[in-house]
Amino acid sequence: MDPETAADRLRVHDVVLRGKHVRLRPLTEQDWPLLLRWNQDPEVVHYAEGHIAQGDDPQEVKAIYRGVSQHASCFVAEAIVPLHHGEPIGEAWLQEMNLPRLLERFPGETLVRIDLMIGEKGFWGRGLGTEIIELLTWFAFEDRQADRVFGCDIADFNARSLRAFEKNGYRLFTCIPQPPGGKSDVTYDVMLTRKQYLKERT
Repeated sequence: MDPETAADRLRVHDVVLRGKHVRLRPLTEQDWPLLLRWNQDPEVVHYAEGHIAQGDDPQEVKAIYRGVSQHASCFVAEAIVPLHHGEPIGEAWLQEMNLPRLLERFPGETLVRIDLMIGEKGFWGRGLGTEIIELLTWFAFEDRQADRVFGCDIADFNARSLRAFEKNGYRLFTCIPQPPGGKSDVTYDVMLTRKQYLKERT
């Protein structure tokens, strides 16, 4: 298969990560109905903005996910709790760092970023985002041998996302002022280093 044809489909991996209340399994081409529904929900999009350029055009949404998957491990998050076992609740990925502002700060190091979206609003505020970050942090350091892991462009109004990273040991790295008139005044990058991760685990 030539590279152009491969980029027209999701790059699917074979990694499954399981926590106490959530399971991460590979994102596949069969998941488009879920992804399109979540990406077209205005309230979900409001909090996920910065994670992906959502829109009403299904082909645009598919193209973005397919493009990201070429340099990321993309997952669907499934609840493994009573009455909802196996129910898809959102998506997440561990992606090679793609922001020049961070790559330039740490030349020669392996940098990755975690992005996630809980698409099923009934599961908001139940700690599942925190557990997804925990699983992907383990995957980043233990499997991908990352030097630093980031959460990027977290809006100032999204305190829930910021807390989820902080509960996993991430620390504020950068505050980025936003242009006047936008939805947020500031966005945040948070970071966890390998040294901090190993210290937390011991």
